[in-house]
Amino acid sequence: MSEADSSGAGRVLGIGGLFFRSPDPERLSAWYRAHLGVGAGCSGTGEPAGEWTWKAAGGDTVFVPFRQDSDYFAADKAFMINLRVSGIDALVDRREAAGIMAERRAEWDDPAVGRFARIHDPDGNAIELWEPPAS
Repeated sequence: MSEADSSGAGRVLGIGGLFFRSPDPERLSAWYRAHLGVGAGCSGTGEPAGEWTWKAAGGDTVFVPFRQDSDYFAADKAFMINLRVSGIDALVDRREAAGIMAERRAEWDDPAVGRFARIHDPDGNAIELWEPPAS
């Protein structure tokens, strides 16, 4: 943290939102709410969420730019959403039962980092599901 931020005043607290384009935002919002419990009015904490907000459970957030030529996600996409999850196997099984196929690779998993699976939303955006290791 810089010296100017060490007092706690005037500092970033976290991500306040994620905004991205879609040819059909209403349909895509409904998909995220129905299949992942993410979006306006959703709560991962048991507490009510606001009309425009998703009340997410606390935890670490990874914020990392990737090289332009990275092959970690599709080259024609500028971003990939990563969602912190619990019970990744059950979550993936329920998505697959709903017709949303998940990709898993052994090399993605690391006991020190966690377990991963990847699905795609109806617009083709990659969604990485990340289950951090148990503390």
